[in-house]
Amino acid sequence: MGVSIPVSVSGAALRAGVLEAVVLGGHLLLYPTGIRQEKPAGTGGKHLGQTPALLLHGFTDNRSVFVLLRRTLAAGGRRQVETYNYSPFTRDLRVTARHLARRVEELCERTGQEQVDLVGHSLGGLVGRYYVQCLGGDARVRTLVTLGTPHSGTRIAPFMDAHPLIRQVRPDSEVMAELRAPAPGCRTRYVAFWSEFDELMDPTETARIEHPDLLVENVQVTGIGHLALPAHPAVTAEVRRALDGPRPAAAESLGDAASVA
Repeated sequence: MGVSIPVSVSGAALRAGVLEAVVLGGHLLLYPTGIRQEKPAGTGGKHLGQTPALLLHGFTDNRSVFVLLRRTLAAGGRRQVETYNYSPFTRDLRVTARHLARRVEELCERTGQEQVDLVGHSLGGLVGRYYVQCLGGDARVRTLVTLGTPHSGTRIAPFMDAHPLIRQVRPDSEVMAELRAPAPGCRTRYVAFWSEFDELMDPTETARIEHPDLLVENVQVTGIGHLALPAHPAVTAEVRRALDGPRPAAAESLGDAASVA
């Protein structure tokens, strides 16, 4: 995948911070283009039976965050890739997960496929996981990829606890208790990307999935932060490989992504 350049922790953190600022600036420019829900497209039979992918953005974000990831996944016309904008006024991720269930059914019906792949950034990954694990979505979702998702809850920004959705992503919330519950027979494969420089994960390991009943591959990404996860070329390429098929079990780290050419 490239050459990793050894750097000190402080140097890597500084580089990750600079990259976050660059990504944030670009995303602010693109944000208005993603406010409206996209119009679902027909397949035209050109996707050769490849499992379609549905992308889920994070809290207060929209589909514009996936401009680069979507281009990577759709390259060559092999896979139908769509996005799902849920309301920025969402107050309960469980309600959003039920809306997602209807969106997945619609996508399956329109494409003639029995299953879809989901890719969720931040809160979007948690919405996808709740649908799969608690609403029977494992019958429809082949693979769920999450990017910087607080699977065990995050303690960041305690001043925002007045927002009910933020309370749901705390470690001691009812939602987290539901996700910790047994999930025997869950058929979906999970791939969770996490980074030690993810400033919204507290602790950073919360973006890993630790559950005895789930088929999980945790992939550590180093050298980038939260906003860069769905935009960095090393990560988008790895997400594509994850959807193309399982990787060898030994490949558990993406290395220093920010230093990959």
